[in-house]
Amino acid sequence: MDMSLTEEQALIQDMARKFAEAELQPVAAKLDRGEEPEAERQIFLANLKKLAELGFMGLNISAEYGGSEAGVVSFSVAITEVARACASTAVTMSVTNMVGEVIQTIASEEQKQKYLPKLCSGEYPAGGFCLSESGAGSDPAGMRTRAVRDGDDWVLNGTKMWISSAEYAGVFVVWAVTDSDAPKGKGISCFLVEAGTPGMTIGKAEEKMGQHASATNMVIFEDCRIPGSALMGKLNDGFRIAVAELAGGRIGIGSLALGVGQAAMDYARQYTTEREQFGSAIAKMQGPQWMMADAYTQLEAARLLVMNAAWQKQQGKAFGKAASMAKLHATETANQVCYTALQLMGGVGYTQEVPLERFARDARVTAIYEGTSEVQRVIIARELLREIQ
Repeated sequence: MDMSLTEEQALIQDMARKFAEAELQPVAAKLDRGEEPEAERQIFLANLKKLAELGFMGLNISAEYGGSEAGVVSFSVAITEVARACASTAVTMSVTNMVGEVIQTIASEEQKQKYLPKLCSGEYPAGGFCLSESGAGSDPAGMRTRAVRDGDDWVLNGTKMWISSAEYAGVFVVWAVTDSDAPKGKGISCFLVEAGTPGMTIGKAEEKMGQHASATNMVIFEDCRIPGSALMGKLNDGFRIAVAELAGGRIGIGSLALGVGQAAMDYARQYTTEREQFGSAIAKMQGPQWMMADAYTQLEAARLLVMNAAWQKQQGKAFGKAASMAKLHATETANQVCYTALQLMGGVGYTQEVPLERFARDARVTAIYEGTSEVQRVIIARELLREIQ
């Protein structure tokens, strides 16, 4: 298999790298500290708008709806480059692309024409993916949010948790139980809910360990009335769609984790050539050399797994197992190499003078959201056993 990038993919990668270095990297630490919340929010939103103008908010969306039609591989390499500079921006970009893909896959033509151009152009700064609940994270089929038919409308009641970009999302894809008597996971439907809809409340941003610039909120529905036309896809068929889209989202998070890990190791590698101990640069010592060799080998394995999953999805092949393998290895590797990089930096790596502590904090959640590492192992094992049955 030829894993080299096409000319278009390489161009998108280069464009993402240059944008990240020029626009995101200089402000990433400031946004992480959060000392001037409103000013930093405006900087963050401005950068999201610039990403949309570059075509990065609809990389796998048809040009008919304002997308770039660049494909999944381009999406993956762009996310990696953005994450090297700012993981918070990368996760917003990843989720917004995922929301766009859900709409493109199952929405009516009217819904596509209404919402996709707004996501791709940046008119909507982001999209919201409302699936998880406090008791339904790794087990989303156990959700309790309900949608009840009332005349021509639907009425939503329930609470969604850990929703990325909820504060500035223009539209939300919301999953809710529509048939309480159906077997678990079979009576769930999918809806499109616009920001500002009466009865929908966005909670305050969570105070997180990392990825501080990306808002993560509770979304509460209290007798939230939406029109019958808000139903997306077939009634009671929403959970199948959620599972499929989560698999695609794992490619995005694997790509993000890869970018953070690469950034950490690149920073530490440069430092080892400058830091002297015992009369020579520590880069000349076998211990640091082996640490770097192991870390970069694992990062390269992660890159190949992510690229393979992206390629399989782009080719229309079954990619669920590949996506889980990619996310599992890339996110676990990112966590490991961030600490390797910090160790190579020594005491200075533990300070806020350098970005290593931010990289380590930002990487940690990648092994949790879009399916924990433990869930990925369950999925991989299930598929391995299915193959021999």
